[in-house]
Amino acid sequence: MSATSTEHQAVQNPAVSRGWQFSLLSLTVLGVVYGDIGTSPLYSVRECFHGQHAIAVLPENVLGVLSLIFWALVIVISVKYLVFILRADNRGEGGILALAALVTPVRAAATRRGIVPALGLFGAALLYADGMITPAISVLSAVEGLTIAIPSLSQPVIEGIAIAVLLGLFLLQSRGTAGVGRLFGPIILVWFVAIAAIGIWWIAREPAVFRAVNPLYAIESFQHNGWRGFLILGAVFLVVTGGEALYADIGHFGAQPIRAAWFAVVLPGLLLNYFGQGAFLLANPAKADHPFYHMAPEWALLPLVVLATAAAVIASQAIITGSFSLTLQAIQLGYCPRMTIEHTSSEQKGQIFVPGVNWLLMLACIGLVFGFGSSSNLAAAYGVAITITMVITTVLFFVLVKDRWKWSLPLAIGVSGVFLVIDVSFFGANALKLAHGGWFPLVVASAVYMLMATWRRGRRLVTERLRRRLIPLELYIAELLTKPPVRVPGVAVFMASNPIGTPLALRHNVIHNKILHQTVVVVTVETAETPHVLDSGRATIEEIGEGFWRIFVTYGFMDQPDIPRALAGVQHPGLDLSSNVSYFLGRETILAADNPGMALWRERLFVWMSRNAQTATHFFQLPPEQVIEVGVQVEV
Repeated sequence: MSATSTEHQAVQNPAVSRGWQFSLLSLTVLGVVYGDIGTSPLYSVRECFHGQHAIAVLPENVLGVLSLIFWALVIVISVKYLVFILRADNRGEGGILALAALVTPVRAAATRRGIVPALGLFGAALLYADGMITPAISVLSAVEGLTIAIPSLSQPVIEGIAIAVLLGLFLLQSRGTAGVGRLFGPIILVWFVAIAAIGIWWIAREPAVFRAVNPLYAIESFQHNGWRGFLILGAVFLVVTGGEALYADIGHFGAQPIRAAWFAVVLPGLLLNYFGQGAFLLANPAKADHPFYHMAPEWALLPLVVLATAAAVIASQAIITGSFSLTLQAIQLGYCPRMTIEHTSSEQKGQIFVPGVNWLLMLACIGLVFGFGSSSNLAAAYGVAITITMVITTVLFFVLVKDRWKWSLPLAIGVSGVFLVIDVSFFGANALKLAHGGWFPLVVASAVYMLMATWRRGRRLVTERLRRRLIPLELYIAELLTKPPVRVPGVAVFMASNPIGTPLALRHNVIHNKILHQTVVVVTVETAETPHVLDSGRATIEEIGEGFWRIFVTYGFMDQPDIPRALAGVQHPGLDLSSNVSYFLGRETILAADNPGMALWRERLFVWMSRNAQTATHFFQLPPEQVIEVGVQVEV
């Protein structure tokens, strides 16, 4: 059948058309979701037999490791994430912050309401650490294939090439991924086909490796190697490090395309390559330093390095983009100061660029390449952050199924308990990496968590301090009526975090300018516990009287505020916000003081964060020429 007739059939048959759309979406999923886990074959098997806690390349050990890899992919990814965790979406969105926001309302006790967000926040902080390590280890492990093709290349040259690739990757972020993203899926598809083909080539020589599907080989490996057999779990865990990405990307693609891509392409490709590496090691036990590249034919080595580097760049792109989305969520949920956020696509609102996060990740990745020098050394730091994140996800999942989904306690404990035992086992094996680099993601995550928690606490203290100065708006209006100021034409919009009190900017404007606009609108921005809020339900209007209005504008935690656009969509008799609008903002100058609430050093940290935060004018996308700022000092 010709391509033209196929297209015609797709137009005539809606079922065929939907099938094509689903296939194209699943292809896109390969590039965005599965780049990280797809590049794990570059280093995971090597670390089992050539890493710091390596075991001997013996047939029983090879089969034991393959068995562990097989069942890790089946239980952790196929069952835990694709069957259970993907169902725990928050109005279509996933990720650990979305999960924490989903389960927080069902916890009645104040202590539990504090613990659940704290767990989600620390899990999010760990993902930033992962965002630093993933690009470095993925690109380094890919480029290291050149040492097999060109043995004369020195390690400094390899590091230089890796840094050049990383620099190019981060410098291109400001241009967005909308155009390049269309190529990601086909490239990753070629990658999975290529690694599967190489695996099949070696499996055909040693088909006995399929015996590793029997879990008894994994058990026997523990018995044979003792304590070292448990330590090897830290290397085996590297095969599932992309698991959290599946959950975080529900909002972009939906669960079904993610599941389809996994079972149709990713899982078969990974297993064939891992079993192929096992077959290669059975025949070549002395070449455990880079089994992935050694198993490739000599003529295919350089093309494979190029393809691996492209796959590593795509894997890095996914984690970088995820860091941008995570930052937007943190800002909206009040855990992070306002930051510059640029939209790189006029069609897809999820395409954003956060310069501050981008440059920080770039410096960290380059520093990791210099500091660790090789992907094998970096593997010691990799995995610690993700194991903790997976443990937190399982704990939050238990809260969800018990309290919101109303599972019985035995069922909730039974399902979550199995996953938790596996997660904790992986964590225990990875914890021994702390002295060899595993400290790095924990230091980064702790620092990020402290910054976010300090910002959250500081904003609450500022709100409390300002609330003491506030006068109820209705009371202030009654006070104005006793001696009315001059009313001038136009609309004055006062941004206020407290909807009940009178904005300080409003009071100062009347005191110093002796005027009041004909229409006064107090706008309060609220963040819902859902990812997105429809435009139709964005604004809630309340008429107070005497030309005063109160408007609540609600955004989801993945929406970026645009106040002028929200107000332009307000349709209400007697209220025209389409022209002659002035925006009044209260610009707070935060001062550290020895007051109860936070330690002095945290107050100073909060002050520093406040001074470097993006202005409300830019964050709410207000037209600068229509903005008037009124200063106020607040001691925390």
